[in-house]
Amino acid sequence: MKSTVIGYPYIGPNREWKKTIEAFWSKEISEQQFEAQMKEYRLANIQVQLDAKIDLVTVGDFTYYDRMLDLAAMFGIIPARYKWNSDLVSLETYYAMARGNQSAPASEMTKWFNTNYHYIVPEYEGQTLKLLNNKPLRYYLEAKENFNTELKPTIIGPGTFYFLTKEVATLNKPSYLLQLIKVYSQLLSELSAAGAKWIQIEEPILSTSLSKDDMELISEIYEQLNTVNYSSKLLLQTYFESVEWYEELIKLPVEGIGLDFVHGLEENISNIKKIGFPKDKVLAVGIINGRDIWITPLQQSSEMLIELESLVSPNHLWIQPSCSLMHVPVSLTAETKLSKELYENLAFANEKLQELAILKNALTNNRADQEAFEQNRLTRELLNSSSVRQQGEVQKNIKRLSEIQLTRQSSYAIRKDRQQKILQLPDFPTTTIGSFPQTAEVKRNRSQLKKGLIDKEQHDDFIKKEINKWITYQEELELDVLVHGEFERTDMVEYFGEKLVGFAFTEKAWVVSYGSRCVKPPIIYGDVKWEKPMTLDETVYAQSLTTKPVKGMLTGPITILNWSFVRDDVPRSIVAQQIALALRQEIEALETAGIRIIQVDEPALREGLPLKSSKHDAYLDWSVDAFKLATSGVEDETQIHTHMCYCEFNDFIEPIHALDADVISIETSKSHGEIIGAFKNATYTNSIGLGVYDIHSPRIPEIDEMVAVVNDSLEVISPEQCWINPDCGLKTRKTDETLAALEIMVKTAQLLRKRSVQRVN
Repeated sequence: MKSTVIGYPYIGPNREWKKTIEAFWSKEISEQQFEAQMKEYRLANIQVQLDAKIDLVTVGDFTYYDRMLDLAAMFGIIPARYKWNSDLVSLETYYAMARGNQSAPASEMTKWFNTNYHYIVPEYEGQTLKLLNNKPLRYYLEAKENFNTELKPTIIGPGTFYFLTKEVATLNKPSYLLQLIKVYSQLLSELSAAGAKWIQIEEPILSTSLSKDDMELISEIYEQLNTVNYSSKLLLQTYFESVEWYEELIKLPVEGIGLDFVHGLEENISNIKKIGFPKDKVLAVGIINGRDIWITPLQQSSEMLIELESLVSPNHLWIQPSCSLMHVPVSLTAETKLSKELYENLAFANEKLQELAILKNALTNNRADQEAFEQNRLTRELLNSSSVRQQGEVQKNIKRLSEIQLTRQSSYAIRKDRQQKILQLPDFPTTTIGSFPQTAEVKRNRSQLKKGLIDKEQHDDFIKKEINKWITYQEELELDVLVHGEFERTDMVEYFGEKLVGFAFTEKAWVVSYGSRCVKPPIIYGDVKWEKPMTLDETVYAQSLTTKPVKGMLTGPITILNWSFVRDDVPRSIVAQQIALALRQEIEALETAGIRIIQVDEPALREGLPLKSSKHDAYLDWSVDAFKLATSGVEDETQIHTHMCYCEFNDFIEPIHALDADVISIETSKSHGEIIGAFKNATYTNSIGLGVYDIHSPRIPEIDEMVAVVNDSLEVISPEQCWINPDCGLKTRKTDETLAALEIMVKTAQLLRKRSVQRVN
C-alpha cells in the first residue's frame, strides 16, 4: 500500500506565496527574485510531504495564479486582445489574462466545480495549439534534482480542460480536439522520457453528470493518448463526487484510477461491489476529506479500507485525501486561541497527512494504533455532546419553522410601485455592491484594535470618519443608492460569524479563493444564534448623513454556509435554517430603524449546487427556502436586493426567480455580457443590477465598454428592470481606481437616461 496526495496547498503557512506575487505586481521585487522565491516554496511543499512519510510525492500542483490558466498559457491559448504573437508567454501576458490590463479586460473567472475556488476560463479562438512551456516537466526535474524520492507529476486532464474551455462549441471541435490530444501527448512523452513512473491526470469532469456522448468523447481522447509512445503509468484521478460512467471509466487505458470515497462514498463503493475493479489497475482511495477541517473518523475509515482491500488485488490499493488539500488551511500549529474541544477536532492539510500515516500503518501492519483510534472516537463524541451543539432555544425554533410564511406579502409588481413612491429613484439607478477600498489606514485601525493599541471608541470614531468620507464621495459622484462602505468588516462572512453564536475563528487558517486572494473561512461548530444587531449602528449612522437611501448590507445564509467550514454532525440544511433565522432578526432590526433597502448577498448560492443533476432539486429547495426565511418578513415598501457573481446562470434562472428578490445584481462584464443571455428565454420581471465593469482588474474601463454591456442586456430585459453597478464589492481596489471607475459608471447611467428620454420624445 502506498500513500499519496492529489495536491498540496501552495500558498504557504503564512501566505508567503500571495505576498511574493503581490510584491512582484507592485514591482517591489524583480522577476528573478520572484522566480527564486517561488522555487523555494515549491521545494518546501515537497519537503513537508516527505517529512510526513508520504510514499508518492506529488509535483506540478503549484501555480503562479491558477492551474487552468497555466495550461492555457502552456498551449498558446492566448486571446487575441492581449496582442500576443510569440512562442513565449511572458509573466506580463500571463497576469494580463488573469487580471486584465489597461488595453484588455481579464479572462472570465468562474468557480471550480462546487468548491469556493475560482479559476480562469481558457478562451479558444481558433489558435494553433503548441506546447510552448512544459511546466509539469520543469517542476518534476527541479524536484528530482533536489530530492531522492519517487515523484508523481500531476496535470489537469484533457477531458476536463476541453469541457471547461470557452468558445469550443462554436468553433471546429474535431480540429481543436486533435490539437489538444497532440499537446497532451507531447507533455506526457516528455515527462515519461524524464523518468516519471507515474503521472497523475486529474479529471474532475468525470464526477459531473456527463452525457453518453460526453463520456464517449473522453474515452476516445484516452484511446488516442494510449497510442503515444511513453512508458509512464497513468493515474486517472477523479474527485468531488462519485463517477456516473463507472463501467466505462474502468475500461480506459490507464494503470490507475482515483475515486472519492468521502463525497462519492455510497455510489463508488456500490459500483465496485456490483461491477468489480480491474485486477491490473491501482485503486487510489480518497479516504481523508480534502475539503473540510474535521478530524477523520479513523475507525470507520479503517474498516472501509479493509473492505476495499478484499475487493481489489493485493498491493493495488493506495490511500489519499479525497481531493487536493488546497481547499483546506496548511497547518493547525499556528492556532493558539481555539477551545480545547474544538482544536482537538480539527485537521488541516499537515494533520491530514498524519492521518494518512496512521491509516496506512494500521493496514500494512495488520493492527491499528488502538490508543490513537480510541482517542479519535472520544474527541469526536465530546464535541458532539457539548453544550455549544445543544442550544435548546435554537433547536426549538427550527422545529417551529412550519409556522413561518416564506413568501412576501404582495407580488413584485405591487411591491415595486410602493417602493418607488418612497425611494423616488431615476431610470437606470446606480449603486455599488457594498464594500469600498480597505486602505492601509483601515487595516491599520483594525490591527491596532486587535493588539490593544487603541480602544473600541477610537476604532469606532475612525470608522465613522471613513463612512462620512465615502458618503460624501458617493454624493459627489451622484450615485442614487449609497452604502456605508463596510470599513468595520474584514470579510463578508467572517464579520457576521464573529457576531453570531456558534462560530469560531482562526488566526492563520488561510485558503485560496482566486488568484492571490486568500480567505479565512469561519468554523461553524455549534448551533447558530442571533444575540443583538450586527450592522445597525453603521448603517443608521450612514443614513443620518444623507437624504439618499442607504442600503443595509448583509451576507445571505447560504453564502455564510458555503463559505464556512461547517459542522459535520447535522445536515447542512439545518445549519442554513439556523443562520437564516438569525438574519431574519437582523433584517427586522434594520427595517424597524427605517432602512428601506436591504441587500442580502448570495454569491455562493450557485457554488453549493451538487455536481450531480439528480441532487440539484433537493439542494435548491432548502437553500432557496433559507433565503426566503431570512427575507420574507419585511413590508412591501422595503426593497430586498441580492448579489450573485461568477456563476453559470444559464441553468439557474428558476432558482433566481424563486428567491423573489426585488433586485438581483449579477456579473455581466468579465463574461463579456454573455451571462445576461441566460435571461433571454426566461420570463423574469424583477429588477436586475448589471455589473458593468470588472472590479478584479486594476484597469479603468471606458464608457463605451459599459454602455455596450447595457445595450447587450437591453436586448433581453427592459430598461425599467435595469440597475447599474460594478460586478462585485470594491474592497480590494485602490481609492483612485474606484472613484475613476464609478465616475464613468454614473456617466454611463446618465447617458442611458438621456437616450431613453430622447426615444420617448
